[in-house]
Amino acid sequence: MQKHPVNALAVCALGLLLAACATRPRDTASTEPDVEIVLPPPTTTRGEFTIEADKNDTWNAVGQIAVRTPGVEYAGRSQMMDIYSVRYRGEAFMLQTKAMLLSDTIKKTTTRVTATTQDGKPIDSDAAADLLAHIERELPAEVVRVHAQLLADAKAKADKAAKPKGKAKKKSKK
Repeated sequence: MQKHPVNALAVCALGLLLAACATRPRDTASTEPDVEIVLPPPTTTRGEFTIEADKNDTWNAVGQIAVRTPGVEYAGRSQMMDIYSVRYRGEAFMLQTKAMLLSDTIKKTTTRVTATTQDGKPIDSDAAADLLAHIERELPAEVVRVHAQLLADAKAKADKAAKPKGKAKKKSKK
């Protein structure tokens, strides 16, 4: 039997042709610019928490804790917007309290406490998270104290309003 050298040559040529068409792995040292991956801003704050308490009591208690906490600089507040503007560890942010809506999962009056940037966006920094953790630890007892103080103030005001004003005594003439 005689071998066909033409067939062997055709198979080799076909193999080289297929190898030339194969996709090569991408060169990792290419000159293409790196693409910067931009993550979206956080939607929640590290340290954000809820407490079963009235929003007004919570807002007042958060303010009391903030002004007593070493290192917190109190810049201002707005009860209408439920915020305190503070600076802590060199970072300016706002502490915010918001009443949660009652629902199938929230059965009692609940307030959410979080931190935001000065323009109201969630902030996720170590300073904000540490301050929120401190407030979360102190808040239950402070809410009770603030609530009791508000009740005492309201009672004192009601008692003062209910007390009849005394008439001036007439001096007798001699």
